[in-house]
Amino acid sequence: MHSMIRDSELRTMMDRIPCLAAVENIRVLNGGLTNKNYRIDTTSDSYVMRVSSGKGDLLGINRENERVNTLRAHQAGIGPEVIHSSPDEQILLLRWVEAETLHASDFHSQPGLLPRIAGALKALHTGPEFQGYFHFPAIRKKYLKTVLDSGYFMPDEYINLEPLISELEIRLAESPENLVPCNNDLLAENFLDDGKKIWIIDYEYAGQNEASFEIGNLAGETALDDGQLTALCDAYWEKHSLSKIARARAWSVIARFGWVLWASIQGAVSPIDFDFRSWGMRKWHSVLPELGGDRYQQILENLTI
Repeated sequence: MHSMIRDSELRTMMDRIPCLAAVENIRVLNGGLTNKNYRIDTTSDSYVMRVSSGKGDLLGINRENERVNTLRAHQAGIGPEVIHSSPDEQILLLRWVEAETLHASDFHSQPGLLPRIAGALKALHTGPEFQGYFHFPAIRKKYLKTVLDSGYFMPDEYINLEPLISELEIRLAESPENLVPCNNDLLAENFLDDGKKIWIIDYEYAGQNEASFEIGNLAGETALDDGQLTALCDAYWEKHSLSKIARARAWSVIARFGWVLWASIQGAVSPIDFDFRSWGMRKWHSVLPELGGDRYQQILENLTI
């Protein structure tokens, strides 16, 4: 029996996909902030259907890059198989992966998880080159222009603190890392653990980028402390490097500062029922302590080691 989803548009989309001819059950999956996700069970298999909104351009999402890079992540052995894609309808149909979704709390409570995460990142980063580039300083500036031009919400002191972020970006640009295929949006929930390996899902923002951005952004999203970030960097780079740790920390600061504006835009335009303002303010309050005094200076100094 079908679950209680009476969405004629969804049914029309499904009717065009041959492998969904014998559907037994459909249910909404939680967690999507820029799309709707459904688990669809047929008589022979299970799938995830991602249906995206039309506002991706405001957020720096390129749906064609997402489609191509999702395919390439599967080729790397780290992402689910793409069964069907329909760019015009903004649909991706993926094979269901039987695994546990990770949460930020798991990064703090599961001994040995960080080295496994590092291994998953390296599998992605050494896989086929991704289509497109993800340069967060440029994306952050685009977000800022959108917010200012549209009069969207912005925290007090945001503009006053922006030069500190620009200084970090300038320092990072002086000695850039080689670019590798990156997910660029690694919330804890974008990792799946099947007990044998870690999978990485959701390639909306995927593109060529620095590995240190990937690590730093993940650290910010999962609230890793200094010791945990050090452990993740050491496992990834297979050495202890103060400059690599500082680089990841700098990107973490820059990312959280920029995602605040992402949340402001989403709060204004998204049809999804979610408290984007509170989500963004959590980012804001987490990054403020990083922008003052010794903490900020230590990042700058260690970048040059």
